[in-house]
Amino acid sequence: MATAAMAAAASSRAFLRPHRLLLLRHAHPLRRRLSATASAPVSNAASAGVVDVLRERGLVEATTSEALAAARPGELKVYCGFDPTAESLHLGNLLGLVALSWFRRCGHTAVALVGGATGRVGDPSGKSAERPELDVAAVEANSDAIKSLVAQILGRVPEPAHHSQPCKNEQPLVNSAADSSAKMGSFVILDNYDWWKDITLLDFLKEVGRFARVGTMIAKESVKKRLASEDGMSYTEFTYQLLQGYDFLHMFKNMGVNVQIGGSDQWGNITAGTELIRKILQVEGAHGLTFPLLLKSDGTKFGKTEDGAIWLSSKMLSPYKFYQYFFAVPDVDVIRFMKILTFLSLDEIQELEESMKKPGYVPNTVQKRLAEEVTRFVHGEEGLVEALKATEALRPGAQTQMDAQTIEGIADDVPSCSLAYDQVLKSPLVDLAVSTGLLASKSAVKRLIKQGGLYLNNIRIDSEDKLVEEGDIVDGKVLLLSAGKKNKMVVRIS
Repeated sequence: MATAAMAAAASSRAFLRPHRLLLLRHAHPLRRRLSATASAPVSNAASAGVVDVLRERGLVEATTSEALAAARPGELKVYCGFDPTAESLHLGNLLGLVALSWFRRCGHTAVALVGGATGRVGDPSGKSAERPELDVAAVEANSDAIKSLVAQILGRVPEPAHHSQPCKNEQPLVNSAADSSAKMGSFVILDNYDWWKDITLLDFLKEVGRFARVGTMIAKESVKKRLASEDGMSYTEFTYQLLQGYDFLHMFKNMGVNVQIGGSDQWGNITAGTELIRKILQVEGAHGLTFPLLLKSDGTKFGKTEDGAIWLSSKMLSPYKFYQYFFAVPDVDVIRFMKILTFLSLDEIQELEESMKKPGYVPNTVQKRLAEEVTRFVHGEEGLVEALKATEALRPGAQTQMDAQTIEGIADDVPSCSLAYDQVLKSPLVDLAVSTGLLASKSAVKRLIKQGGLYLNNIRIDSEDKLVEEGDIVDGKVLLLSAGKKNKMVVRIS
């Protein structure tokens, strides 16, 4: 993490650029901060294609200006915010990382802003009630974890084979990872607490609040919905749009950040920033872009399960479970998700779509490709290998030899229990399947054996008289019971 932080700081210094001064009569500390520098305007030259690419893939909901489509490589410094409300980002944040990566792959600077300050307030956008308050220690710990996660995801240089759709007016990354790195834009990770900690309430009200019109703030969709709800909206939440707007203002002035991106529910917060920049600095050149929320075809959020959120951190959700979630995407959604969540060319995605219509198509072939691409982006090649290894090893009847590490790798994702060695060795498998909770009764176990659906370490059990032998206990530590394809039990042995 130290290396990532140093690299982020270096990237931040690298894209500082002098810009238009705003003459102010008073030399107030906050005013001095707001008048130090200015963001370079977006060129009207021939399109570099990043917005066109995003639009073609269904990743653009709205923009504040079509001038974005005319930006040349290197002209855009694009930020997306992530509030540290948990130890990890989740699937709902994935589109922000994908979009940032597209800007970076097209030669622009990507900025991930962690809300170490705004996370203590809570964004009301898309929420029906106020977020639970987090203590300072939790916010700081979450911020550090998210910075590390984002550094891992955005810091990976794509292999040439996985950078299949270059932006227009650019050459494909075809030779090596070194060439890929040279053509990609930089990225930096910032924390808005670094500037908010020095701003007093009186400073903020005097220098920013007086430019905000209450009528405009109330007209924001996120505010109107909450005001119409039974619980209403707290003043703390009401001010959130100004806090986020000031973040854009601060980075626009001091770092040359000229584009903010976010989900469609962030439109009000994003335009609050562009309005502040225009009113306070009296300059144009700040832009916003929103992408659609990650929804399934039925309109429900993609990433919400009975077990909770689909986390991006391997500490909270294994690469195997992450991979399996995408492997299970319905046919009706898989092509759209291929377009918005992967970097495969649209031509290749079209070929995959056509393959689904052909006789002999093997079900879930396209889902497998989707799962591979998204898992690689989030967890890297190592995480993908781990997921594929576990997937193959856990397939009933698979020829892959089981090992304790592979079984332990999925222990957090399936039911598990612990038994003493002498409780397992020489135990009838029928009894073990019941005592571990895999099945409810011995008769159910025997019935499953007759149907060919009971497995020990992926080996089908054909006899009701099977006893657990020493060789069945993998590495002397663990064994895996399976009832059909999905019902599994990891048995740890001590």
